[in-house]
Amino acid sequence: MKTRHDWSRADAMTDEQRHAAALADPDAQPLTPERLAGMKQTPRLKIIRRALGLSQEEFAARFQIPLGTLRDWEQGAAEPDQAARAYLRAIAGDPAAVQRALAAAPHPR
Repeated sequence: MKTRHDWSRADAMTDEQRHAAALADPDAQPLTPERLAGMKQTPRLKIIRRALGLSQEEFAARFQIPLGTLRDWEQGAAEPDQAARAYLRAIAGDPAAVQRALAAAPHPR
């Protein structure tokens, strides 16, 4: 495949040399288990939505999330708050149970 980059230097390196070069880059350090444990882990909304086979509109309607909010989260324009992250974890874990709970809840008038 043709690209505008010249990969000949990288292609000439051994796997060990490429690994050493990557570790020498201060902007590309691997995550240690300690750093990974300290990071917030939020389910990726787009992955959840696609796994359910839903469009943004369908997902927003099914789980009662404003469509604009859903789009902002997926595009990275906004981050879900703690309560929303918990809700997304619940949806990811058992979407049918969340739907049943929403259907059983009284609707505001």
